Amino acid sequence: MPVSVPGESRVVGMYDAPYLADAYAIRLPEDAITDPELLARFLFAHQPSWVAGLLSVRDALVARFGIKTARQLRTLPRPAGDERVNIFRIYERRPHEIILGEDDKHLDFRVSVMREMRALSTGPRPYLIVSTVVHCHNRLGRTYITLIAPFHRLVVEAGLRRAARLGWPTAAKA
Repeated sequence: MPVSVPGESRVVGMYDAPYLADAYAIRLPEDAITDPELLARFLFAHQPSWVAGLLSVRDALVARFGIKTARQLRTLPRPAGDERVNIFRIYERRPHEIILGEDDKHLDFRVSVMREMRALSTGPRPYLIVSTVVHCHNRLGRTYITLIAPFHRLVVEAGLRRAARLGWPTAAKA
């Protein structure tokens, strides 16, 4: 479900005027692991199959403009210390949040995968919030994000739903 970007997330204020800022939350089972990096790895490793097809179409279209493709991000040599979750570079780790993203000539983006406890009438419950902020450098970046934003939203929501259907990893399984 769409939510506001959490005020305690490190992506808040990362860019002076982000061109896109959104967040989606899903309730986690009580026994789900608490490590945001492991939750992010699970989420991105279990995307719906149609996401790979969509990414292939995206890569075919953007390669002509010199924009990094998913294939390049997976196969290009990485500098020492360049750690990744799927195709996303790890920028920061915190106890309840991991910041991922990428920089390119047209835009920079950061994705926060954050576990937080939310107060409900039945007591505090764990949630996973995936927030994205995008800073565009030029017209190509603004055009790109305008075109892909609807797909981005579908992918994030579908990924969260699929991970929940598969069953989030638990402390007992980790």
